Amino acid sequence: MIIGGLQHLSLIDYPGVPCAVLFTRGCNFRCHYCHNPELVVPEQFGQEVPLAEVYGFLKLRQGKLQAVCVTGGEPTLHLDLPDMLRKIKSLDYLVKLDTNGSQPEFLERMFDDELLDYVAMDIKAPLADYEKITGVHLPQERLARSIEAIITSGIEYEFRTTIVTSLTTKDDIRHIARTIRGARRYYLQAFVPTKMLDSRLRNEHRYSSEELTQLAKELETDVQLCGVRNMSEMSEVD
Repeated sequence: MIIGGLQHLSLIDYPGVPCAVLFTRGCNFRCHYCHNPELVVPEQFGQEVPLAEVYGFLKLRQGKLQAVCVTGGEPTLHLDLPDMLRKIKSLDYLVKLDTNGSQPEFLERMFDDELLDYVAMDIKAPLADYEKITGVHLPQERLARSIEAIITSGIEYEFRTTIVTSLTTKDDIRHIARTIRGARRYYLQAFVPTKMLDSRLRNEHRYSSEELTQLAKELETDVQLCGVRNMSEMSEVD
């Protein structure tokens, strides 16, 4: 495992409980609006956090923190991720995984081994249109397999989409909602032009809160709950 950042306390990354956040280094996508480029672009990589330091911190916080959120980058690119999750769970923490869903076999294995308590998958676009957001080609069947694995996993989960108006239309969002029909939770994340991979988006026009709230209400014909968040509610590596 290569840990690119450790946030000691978050009240937003694991619903309902205080948690620590681990940021893994490296990603197979190059999303234009990525808000953690220090974990994605090798030239911007910061200092690695030793796993011994991570485990030492978690031992000290037992009984005070209840969960650990593992995010990135893309955590499932690390083949030793399950070993780290087993260690974290042995310390009596709940584990949440943030993923782009590109590694369905890996996800299924972690579900089978009961290593996860909560999963959040980013759905970037309608599955056939991923390249316009991520800059890479990925067979949509792999994404569909991850979605199905998450919905049938038996654990808590959510799907979420960051909305950049020049890249994501309201009809795109409606299409995504139909793709995950019946899902428990789907969040629309309003793009906030601060730190990002593609600086050309800095002056991007954004949908208003009222527009997103109305769209979320409409989508509850497809999903059980649809809410609105700002990207500022997502943790960033220091």
